[in-house]
Amino acid sequence: MILYEPEIQAFNRKDFAPIVQAIGTDIAQTQVRVASSANADMLFHYWKVGHFILYLQKKEGWGSKVIDNLSKAIRSQYPDKKGYSTRNLIYMCQFAKANPMEILIEMGKVEELLNNPSVDNVLQLTNELNQFTQEPLAQIQSTENQGDIIVQQPLAQLGAIAETLSTIYDSEISKIEEIFKQSAIVRTNWASHVILLNSKLPLGERYWYITQAVANGWSSNVLQMQIETNLFARQIEVKKVNNFAVRLPNPQSDLANYLMKDPYIFDLMGQTEAMNERDIERQLVQHVTKYLLEMGSGFAFVAQQKHFEVGEQDFYADLILYNIQLHAYVVVELKATPFKPEYMGQLNFYINVVDDTLRGEHDNKTIGLLLCNGGDKVVAQYALSGYEQPIGVSDYQLSKAIPEHLRSTLPSIEEVEEELSKAIK
Repeated sequence: MILYEPEIQAFNRKDFAPIVQAIGTDIAQTQVRVASSANADMLFHYWKVGHFILYLQKKEGWGSKVIDNLSKAIRSQYPDKKGYSTRNLIYMCQFAKANPMEILIEMGKVEELLNNPSVDNVLQLTNELNQFTQEPLAQIQSTENQGDIIVQQPLAQLGAIAETLSTIYDSEISKIEEIFKQSAIVRTNWASHVILLNSKLPLGERYWYITQAVANGWSSNVLQMQIETNLFARQIEVKKVNNFAVRLPNPQSDLANYLMKDPYIFDLMGQTEAMNERDIERQLVQHVTKYLLEMGSGFAFVAQQKHFEVGEQDFYADLILYNIQLHAYVVVELKATPFKPEYMGQLNFYINVVDDTLRGEHDNKTIGLLLCNGGDKVVAQYALSGYEQPIGVSDYQLSKAIPEHLRSTLPSIEEVEEELSKAIK
């Protein structure tokens, strides 16, 4: 059923039958393809519905009450279909507003430049996205005669959502769909998009969190935790203390610096202010797979209190990890006290030992990470200058930094182990 403009102007706002029919038709068309690409198709459907409602809001001056009535009408007509509550319809509108075609295209350009991520690259590209002017439904809002064009065409505005979207963007629906499905936003789920919409993050940071969620296989709960603990600031914006640029070749130095965080945040059950490094280390190892999420992408656990016999003495390195992306061992030293220059010597010693005893011919140079409970970063940077081995220095915080309601959202040990095993294979 094709409705012309006079009919649009005259329809009874209480009679949602034609609108419900339009959305229902798109539901049916979407479900045909759900089996093969469920997430991308569902997100595209939500995006289309969001644009459709936004268009009707502009033409008819709808408020939230109308959307509420529309939700009831859809659920009455399609009682077996989930996801059409008032709240979710509003999220669909926000999703469309936040991700017009212009922004999807811009995201695609940025993605091509992030194959080898570095802090400088991410900062530059996210800032460019942050400054990118977002104009939802830009072609309707910015072109003076666009409304006249819409009035004059015998559009199936209420009869076919796809045709409405084609008119909004003056493009074939197949081309619109191609651009949408090539964008980063189809690689994460709807629950994650809702979290991002609620976060009010600027475009660049929102895009970065999407890429991280995809790269690390985060659930929506883990994504929320990372946003709540401000991962972008801890990994990208913070001025990091390390000597990677002069002790590691490119691109390994850039990647090592990119993966490093400051501070690291560990959720330790039953932690107290008086915990020493052995207590912290014990709990980290006890739940090590959970905390590998905080370490970042590609980390695998190797050993705790690794014994080395050097000369006639016994030595024990706190934690030894391996990073698959860096192709290198990472020696972690934990200190329950603020940074002291002498801590560097101990870590440097363990890096040398690991290089000599564990490092294989295909492994890159071993990296050291010193985690302290505070300290002067200026002193730490000066202390680094005397060492030839690649070392990074960061603070760490315990569970008080993680909101109470998010502490249970970390994946189980079994879940993370499964993901790690997949990554190793």
